[in-house]
Amino acid sequence: MNMEQVRQAYASVAELYIGLFGTSQQVHADDLAFIGRHLAGRPGTVLDLGCGPGHITGYLRSLGVDATGIDMVPEFIAHAQAAHPSGRYQLGSIEDLAVANHSIAGILAWYSLIHLPPQNLDGMLAEFRRAMVPGGTLVLGLFDADEVAAFDHKVVTAYRWPVDEFSERLTRAGFTEVERLQRPSEGNHRPHAAIAAIATEG
Repeated sequence: MNMEQVRQAYASVAELYIGLFGTSQQVHADDLAFIGRHLAGRPGTVLDLGCGPGHITGYLRSLGVDATGIDMVPEFIAHAQAAHPSGRYQLGSIEDLAVANHSIAGILAWYSLIHLPPQNLDGMLAEFRRAMVPGGTLVLGLFDADEVAAFDHKVVTAYRWPVDEFSERLTRAGFTEVERLQRPSEGNHRPHAAIAAIATEG
């Protein structure tokens, strides 16, 4: 699985995806509160990586966050620009952030790492750390599980992670966890976890 395959898979269902998930009202209230708690009220740029239809970027901007949404799917960026004309959205890849070292105050990666093969996670987290200022905040959403495992996601193959192991990977990459949120499966929703972590000094 590579990022181009992921891009093509999401592009093929972009309209359906936007209809199902394209507004902040379709995000769990606890998740919005978690995101806002850790990314609002700080100076500097926040990147919403894998922003999809742009709804959470828009939510962050409504809180006064200097947020930019980045996604590799042109259909998502076009929708985000139309739905949130005062926002900033651009095509780009989470694999290469194209920003200067230690220039970003915060990163939101809300379910944008779920399709990443486990062997590529450490390199991705290192790229996040490279981009972030010391003390910057990283907020992630992921599928929770007892072990790392691939599963048949509705769009393209995805991976579940034990939240403790994911947190250990963050520590190795130069982050310190400050809060986590876990929620068991509800109806059609799989077990969920969110982690907020601070980029350590140095």
